[in-house]
Amino acid sequence: MRQAGRSLPEYRELRKQYGLFEIARQPELCAEVTLQPVRRHGVDAAVMFADIMLPVLGMGIEVELVENVGPVVASPVRSLADVERLVVPEPEESVPFVLESVRLVREALRDDQAVIGFAGGPFTVAGYLIEGKPTREFALTKACMYGQPEVWHGLMEKLAEAFALYVGACVGAGADAIQLFDSWAGALSVADYREFAAPYSARVLDAVAAPTIHFATGDAHLLEERAAAGGDVIGVDWRLPLDVAWERVGHDRGIQGNLDGAVLLGPWERVESGARDVLHRAGGRPGHIFNLGHGVLPKTDPELLGRLVSLVHETTMVPA
Repeated sequence: MRQAGRSLPEYRELRKQYGLFEIARQPELCAEVTLQPVRRHGVDAAVMFADIMLPVLGMGIEVELVENVGPVVASPVRSLADVERLVVPEPEESVPFVLESVRLVREALRDDQAVIGFAGGPFTVAGYLIEGKPTREFALTKACMYGQPEVWHGLMEKLAEAFALYVGACVGAGADAIQLFDSWAGALSVADYREFAAPYSARVLDAVAAPTIHFATGDAHLLEERAAAGGDVIGVDWRLPLDVAWERVGHDRGIQGNLDGAVLLGPWERVESGARDVLHRAGGRPGHIFNLGHGVLPKTDPELLGRLVSLVHETTMVPA
C-alpha cells in the first residue's frame, strides 16, 4: 500500500540525491524505485511511485513537496477567476514521464504481477489546492463549498475531467488497475460527501477501462457512500474489522485491507497475530486483497514486511 519502498535503505539512499518530483520525472529512476519493494518483498503488484499532485502540474498550478509538510501550493485556488485559469491537459503532453514509467514497470514485471496506477480523489486534491497546504480542519475548503458553490463545483469539474484523462492514459500505458486515493474524504459528513465529493469521484472511477480500487481513511461513517460512488474494490483502513466493513460495502465488491501499518513497528508475534486475524475475517472468500490499512510507515523494518508477505502467501496459497 502506497510506496512500500519508503522503508527500504536503497530508497533512502536515492532520496538523499533526489526529491520526489525529481524521481517521478525520470522514468528509469521512477521505475527502479517502484520495483525496489517488489524485488525485495515478492509482492503481487507494483504500486507506481508517484504523487497525487502530479496530474495538476499541467493545469497551471505550481506545487512544491515540502519535507515533513506535504504539498504546498504557491497560489491557492480561491476564486472563480482562479478556476477559469486552470486548463485540462492531455497527459501525454503534461506528464509523459509518468506514462513512460508505467510502461517500463509493466515490461519489468511477470504477467502474474499487476501494475497499479493511482490518482487522488478530486475532493482531497481540491482541499490541497484551496488550503494551499495540508490541513485537518479543511476550514477554507468547507467555506468554499458552502459559500462559493460555483467555485467549488467549477474546480471539481476540472479536476474530475483531468484525473479521468490521467488514469485513462495510465491504463493505456500498461497499468492493470487504478487506485483512487480520497485520503481526506472522512472530513466530510454523509450529506456533504454526497453533494460535494461523490459525483466527481464517480466520474473518475467510471472513466477507467480497468479494475478500480477506491480508498479513503478515517471514513467509517462513509463506507456505504464510498461504495455507492464506485470502485470494483473498496479499500478500508484499520479502524473497522475487515468482516464488518465487508458486510457494509457488500460482498459483490472486492475489499482491500486492513492491517494497521503501525503494528509493524512492534514484534513479529503482534504482526503475525494481526495478519492472521485479518485473513480469518476475510474467511477465504474471493475478492480480498490483503494489505495494510494505509501506507507503510518509514521506520518499518523491511524484514518484517518480507515475513508478512511470506505469511500471507503461505496461508492463502491455492494448490495447483
